[in-house]
Amino acid sequence: MQNIILIIQVVISILLIILVLVQNKDGGLSAVFGGGESFQSTKRGPEKFIYNATIVLGAAFMINAILIVLI
Repeated sequence: MQNIILIIQVVISILLIILVLVQNKDGGLSAVFGGGESFQSTKRGPEKFIYNATIVLGAAFMINAILIVLI
């Protein structure tokens, strides 16, 4: 059981690293694909999905880390 949780932790870690690296600090994902500068402050489309997925994976990482300690 503990091996499965450790494997899940490694997979979550890799996905979390990828999602954080994909996020663009300056202009968001739209600037990467030639969107240029925009005055929109809301996240839309893939940028919103990546942002929400990062939050979910971060929470899953913390919960899984607590499970590793408890088991």
